[in-house]
Amino acid sequence: MSLTDLKRRKKKTPKTQVSVEDFIEDANKYAFGQPSVVSQSRIKLSRVKHKGLDKHSTKIYKHATFSLTEDAIGILDKISADKKIAKSRLIRILIYDFSVKSKNEQSTIIELNDD
Repeated sequence: MSLTDLKRRKKKTPKTQVSVEDFIEDANKYAFGQPSVVSQSRIKLSRVKHKGLDKHSTKIYKHATFSLTEDAIGILDKISADKKIAKSRLIRILIYDFSVKSKNEQSTIIELNDD
C-alpha cells in the first residue's frame, strides 16, 4: 500500500439515468437558452451535497506543522482528554477565541506569555 492510497478523495456525484427523449428535449431547451432538466437536477444535487459540515463536506482542512513546547503539548493533551475533543479542533477554537479579542487583550496575552 502506498501513501496515495491513504489520501482522502472527494465523493463522486451519482449519475442519473436520462432517457433519450429527455436528452433530446434538454438539448432543444439548451439551444433556445432555456434552463435544462439535467442542469437543474445537478444544481439540486450540489445544494443537497453542501448541507452538512462533517469531514467529508465542503470544509477543507489543511495540514499544518508548527512547534509547541513540551508544557504546551502537555496542557493541550490534558484539555483534549478532559473535554473529549480533538487537539486540532481545540487549537482551531483557541485561534478563533484569540482572534475575536480586542487588540489590547491580544497584546496583554502576548506580553504575559514569554515562551
